[in-house]
Amino acid sequence: MQQLNLPTYKFRIKSTKNKYVIFDIIRKKYVSLTPEEWVRQHLIHYLIEEKKYPLSLIGIEKKLTVNKLTKRTDILIFNTKGLPHIIVECKAPSVNITQNAFDQIASYNLKLNANYLMVTNGINHYYCKMDFENEKYIFLQNIPDYI
Repeated sequence: MQQLNLPTYKFRIKSTKNKYVIFDIIRKKYVSLTPEEWVRQHLIHYLIEEKKYPLSLIGIEKKLTVNKLTKRTDILIFNTKGLPHIIVECKAPSVNITQNAFDQIASYNLKLNANYLMVTNGINHYYCKMDFENEKYIFLQNIPDYI
């Protein structure tokens, strides 16, 4: 898999039925190792090991309904009260981050009201804090550490 602009972690990867799978420590199972999943697994480990978010506050592929369509967040981090705190949208490294990715995550946030949004393809990362009062987002240098 492609080298990402994130720290390197030890992953449990195996080959099964002519495809590779990677162990997801949140879902506690092996999942298909796609380029997007490679980015997501790096982000999960980054959030846990570097930013110190507890595993218990991280959700993967949480369902929500947007305009009568069922959608899923790539990574959703909750605060200690169980409310959405950070939404992360992961793209494959070959996918350029465009306004469409921000529009996608912003539409999710109309339902979730998270304080922070992150969009990444593993190479480029964009972080922003929601300014609900002025209905805009403020770009940041990084996502906040767990407090």
